[in-house]
Amino acid sequence: MTKKDTLKKPIVVQKYGGSSVSDPERMKGVARRIISTKEEGNRVVVVVSAMGDTTDRLLDLAREVVFEPTARELDMLLTAGERISMTLLSMALNEMGHPAKSFTGSQSGIITDTNHSNARIIEVKPRRILEALESGLIVIVAGYQGVSTAGEVTTLGRGGSDTSAVALAAAVNADYLEICSDVDGILTADPRIVSDAVKIDSLSYEEMQEMAEAGAKVLNSAAVEYAKRAGIKIHSVSTFSGKAGETGTVVGDFFDNSRTGVVRGVVSEREVVYVTAAELISMSAINEILDFLDNSGVEYKQFNLNRYGDDRYSFSCVLPLENLHGYDGMKSRLMKDFPGLLLFSEGLGALSLIGEGITNDGKNLMGVISSMEEAGIAIHDIHTSRFRISAMVDREKLNIAVKICHDRFIGG
Repeated sequence: MTKKDTLKKPIVVQKYGGSSVSDPERMKGVARRIISTKEEGNRVVVVVSAMGDTTDRLLDLAREVVFEPTARELDMLLTAGERISMTLLSMALNEMGHPAKSFTGSQSGIITDTNHSNARIIEVKPRRILEALESGLIVIVAGYQGVSTAGEVTTLGRGGSDTSAVALAAAVNADYLEICSDVDGILTADPRIVSDAVKIDSLSYEEMQEMAEAGAKVLNSAAVEYAKRAGIKIHSVSTFSGKAGETGTVVGDFFDNSRTGVVRGVVSEREVVYVTAAELISMSAINEILDFLDNSGVEYKQFNLNRYGDDRYSFSCVLPLENLHGYDGMKSRLMKDFPGLLLFSEGLGALSLIGEGITNDGKNLMGVISSMEEAGIAIHDIHTSRFRISAMVDREKLNIAVKICHDRFIGG
């Protein structure tokens, strides 16, 4: 086949999560799926996560060595997981007679800002990827990582392999993007909590982004945002599904007026901390606190500010713990720098109802409040937006709260 013929073939980008490559047998199964995609007449770029719980084990290992690892060295350590996956998968494909070549995020041309642990992609220079595709190779890329403008290895935050896949799909002008995991698409709730959760056929970018920000694990929020800007549809499918397009959920520029006010899914986030001001404080103090969080690379959300007279304010925000490395150290520094000003409510979880114009129908908000009251579940805080109603409850009651809301708003 000539180079001209090769260039006519569609480009398919596939991302495989950690559970899909958690052991050698699953790795080989993924390799066979990739080969099948290539044999259908496609050029294939694969983005792979670390095997199983490798990232968590590396993080635990670092904390056994030092109480609070530096962000730079932590990035150097954690990116090893994806490098192992990409190399093993490339080896498997070559052994099966299909030439493949692996690339780190840096070698793939993924350029990020200088923020360690939660970097944002600035641009992608896919020259080496395109050259490998022109040569007929299957390309395997380590997800979750890039190189900063300062030449340092960076990571893209939890779920960052999704962002790697979307960014590469945009850079190589891919014809099709699949995010492959151990579930077949996006469900109306976590099936481990709600056994009768059902698959959603399509979601708008906005709905999916709200789900991701509220704790849904199938797709990363930054990846959905990137896909929206680039106009790329995301096909969320099972690693064990058949041909592309036969199953799963499609995320794209979909808007259905008839769905306004309809709850599409109930999402939960198991570990959050609710931070509030212990007393009325000045705006300058609030700015100092927010500067500290930003400079520490700490993600916070649902920020709320209320004014009570001249330069006297209350505020609150939510810290998701899953992506927050070194929470105890950060909390200690805040309490030292701002003595007596902050309260940290721990042991909480958050549930969120997601849907276009969900607050347009007041029955949705009233339904959440009354359902929790009837079940004897205390709501610590409630937050609403165009696409979301989020309530914080005690962590031990979170699963029950999710089931109750799913039954009430979606049905069992």
